[in-house]
Amino acid sequence: GVVPVLVRLLDSSSSPEIKEKTVTAISRVSTVDSSKHVLIAEGLVLLNNLLRVLESGSGFAKVKACIALQALSHSKENARAIGSRGGISSLLSICQAGTPSSQAVAAGVLRCLAAFPDIIDNFMEENAVFVLLALAASGTTSAQENSIGCLCNLVSESEDDQLKLLIAREGGIESLKNFWDSSSTVRSLEVAVELLRNLASCPPIAEVLAFDGFPNRLVSVLSCGVLGVRSAAAKAVYELGFNTKTRKELGECGCIPPLVRMLEGKAAEEREAAAKALSSLMLYAGNRRIFRKEERGIVSAVQLLDPLIQNLDKYHPISLLASLVHSKKSRKQMIAAGVLPYVQKLVEMDVDGAKKLLESLRKGKLWGVFARS
Repeated sequence: GVVPVLVRLLDSSSSPEIKEKTVTAISRVSTVDSSKHVLIAEGLVLLNNLLRVLESGSGFAKVKACIALQALSHSKENARAIGSRGGISSLLSICQAGTPSSQAVAAGVLRCLAAFPDIIDNFMEENAVFVLLALAASGTTSAQENSIGCLCNLVSESEDDQLKLLIAREGGIESLKNFWDSSSTVRSLEVAVELLRNLASCPPIAEVLAFDGFPNRLVSVLSCGVLGVRSAAAKAVYELGFNTKTRKELGECGCIPPLVRMLEGKAAEEREAAAKALSSLMLYAGNRRIFRKEERGIVSAVQLLDPLIQNLDKYHPISLLASLVHSKKSRKQMIAAGVLPYVQKLVEMDVDGAKKLLESLRKGKLWGVFARS
């Protein structure tokens, strides 16, 4: 095949011009899905040569090497190899001093690599967060998206709140706002919403985010046409709503109506994320009043209890309904929607919270009987 020939040429040639043409050809092959496995089969010989191009090649060759590396950096073995051979340092240098197009593709490779927990330490050793934050603040749209995506991966793989606090302290929230507000497509917002969700899982940061215009930004994407963005936004609402003050803010901003509509979404992930967010928001009494005004709210939540609906954690809709069951009107709506057989089945399946909800429903029914007699 042509790929082994190209790799041997890249390995043996000392001519910068031939190297440049060879890397260009390899980068083209890397963008064809059906050919990626041929590149991956070339293993460390190809990786080492591409990393050498990153260190000493022309600006044009570096861009092409990054494109090829992006295709190769989706496997754990290759990610480890790139991390242990100084690849992260070379990529960060491009992010700092490369051309706008090379910065964007270098950040794209880093974003792929950051998805592997094994090499997070390599990022920390190179002070990658500061470089990525600088690029998120001043790079092209594509560079910003990739640097935010990389930060998002680093934070989601880290158990440590210190990294989240560092990002927030060093201008990450401002960059996130600017990227969000200038984004031309909803799809590109997915990384921004994911980073928001990850940062919001740290309560001191969530407090800042909740009163810095992010609830309004979330409302605008909870009804968008992109499933991944909607689901990420619902998860972000859950993280932001960690105390009474932030739950009140989220409810007043208008998060509840779009979340109710999401309860009837096609994907289980979307429905579960909405139920989880709503169950948290319902802990504030004012939000329960807003929810009750939603015509389909209770019916949609009850339908999620159907044991035939798979891959959905029933605890969240149970918790949502349990917070509303003490209202006589809501209880009647639940029973009319067929809640009892579902909950009885979930009790038999030993689902967390089902027994308590069933007792509350039956107690309400009993009081209703006494009230009539």
